[in-house]
Amino acid sequence: MHTRSTVAAAPVRPATDPPGRAPSEAPAAFRESLSVGLVFVPLGLAFGALVVQSGLDWWWASLSAAVAFGGSFEFLLIGLVVAVTPLASIAVAAFMVNVRHVFYALSFPLHRVKGRLGKAYGTFALCDEAYALASSEQARSWPGPRLLWMQFFLHMYWVGSATAGALLGSLIPEGVTGLNFALTALFTVLALDALRDLRGDLPTPLLALSSALVARVVVPGEMLLVAFALFTAGLLARHLMTAKGPSHA
Repeated sequence: MHTRSTVAAAPVRPATDPPGRAPSEAPAAFRESLSVGLVFVPLGLAFGALVVQSGLDWWWASLSAAVAFGGSFEFLLIGLVVAVTPLASIAVAAFMVNVRHVFYALSFPLHRVKGRLGKAYGTFALCDEAYALASSEQARSWPGPRLLWMQFFLHMYWVGSATAGALLGSLIPEGVTGLNFALTALFTVLALDALRDLRGDLPTPLLALSSALVARVVVPGEMLLVAFALFTAGLLARHLMTAKGPSHA
């Protein structure tokens, strides 16, 4: 009696797949960040021009864009620095302007990012635009490296355009208007994309609109913070009511 042994063949790795290395997510992240990043260019140019026109050296724009990366707060920061505002007051202003990021952290998919360094940078580079891109429908399948690359590219758009604006600030006439509307246009486009992703979920945008209106009427000086708080509370209440639901025997 003869026995026949079979040896399982090892799976053949495709030739296009480098052994031991996953394909880079940088090209895909660059494509995803391109449309939003281009809007950073006029804003960064305006910020850089403001820095030099305020009497500060050009490198202040690069340093602020790289280290603070605070968008609207950086415009406020220039005025505070020029006025020699105490550090404590600057810290309070930074907290009030950027406290909205606390609400972003509740749903930003940082759990997909591996490593302490990656999570630290993902937290640091969490801006409004990065959150909007990461919250879109197609971004739900993004791995952690693509999220980090997307944030990195947005960061570099801001640093590069702010530096260019500072170096070319003397060439930009002071009477140029309309650059500041780029931010409003950007958020309008992001809001429309978010509405399309809701797929007929009408209560969510209505809740957001009502929260903004109530905050605008009751506390106009702290509209953003109060609107976020009301919206978050409304979403939590809605989730609890939906989770309970009617029970049937």
